[in-house]
Amino acid sequence: MSDIRLIAVSKSYGRQQVLNAVTTEAGTGIVGLLGPNGAGKSTLLRILATVTAPDAGRVELLGRDAGDRADRDEIRRRLGYVPQETGFPSGFTAFEYVDYVAILKEMTDRRARHDEVRRVLDVTGLGAVARRRVRRLSGGMKQRLVIAQALLGDPRLLVLDEPTVGLDPEQRLRFRDTISALAEDRCVVVSTHQTEDVTAFCPRVVVLHEGEVRFDGPPRGLAAAAAGRVWVSQRREPGARLAWRTADGALRQVGVPPAGATLVEPSLEDGYLLLVGAAESGVEVAA
Repeated sequence: MSDIRLIAVSKSYGRQQVLNAVTTEAGTGIVGLLGPNGAGKSTLLRILATVTAPDAGRVELLGRDAGDRADRDEIRRRLGYVPQETGFPSGFTAFEYVDYVAILKEMTDRRARHDEVRRVLDVTGLGAVARRRVRRLSGGMKQRLVIAQALLGDPRLLVLDEPTVGLDPEQRLRFRDTISALAEDRCVVVSTHQTEDVTAFCPRVVVLHEGEVRFDGPPRGLAAAAAGRVWVSQRREPGARLAWRTADGALRQVGVPPAGATLVEPSLEDGYLLLVGAAESGVEVAA
């Protein structure tokens, strides 16, 4: 049984259609969600988190209908969510914040709840700062605090919107380790702009562009879409859609190579850039 099943899900804000008949499903494991700004990623994740309802289509989560109020309550008891932006109650310590969320999640037994709060703080490396005021935490610590609250209650479904923003390289590696272990027996959906994160720990990637799914498959499949279209040289070629200097000084180019070009192995990022287009990728094109 799929943990996520979306059937022709659409969503608009005013005259702007953000999602257009999205149909997909997912089970145990990690799904990486890629897409340029404005592609509809956060809206899709808010629908998966039952924060936002679609205008049309059906959303089934954990075998229940997210459109049914009773089912939705049950889904939320087994759901962990990291939104793109989070506010913190004024004056709370790290422990108090996670404990507050635990109470909202209906964890009524105080001793058991506090044990769970300490567990998720330890999992995210925040046990030593549990009594520190949130306002005194670094940006990376605050991001880990949001991840900690999402892990409360050992949720079956984790929906994570840009969870590695603000984390330093070591913290990102620890995050990958934690999420990879959790995904062995649950469904995790991770939205990110970091293509290296997708390559590192997501066995499946979905590319959302202009509200529609443009790719759904393994990272190597997305990289393969750029096969024969990535090359290096010392000057920019007319057929290059994107070009940038690499650390060794060569100009790496993506597009239509000239005859006799020195082709190189494409990366997931190359396939992604060709798929969504240079103008919307946010990548600076070298002259």
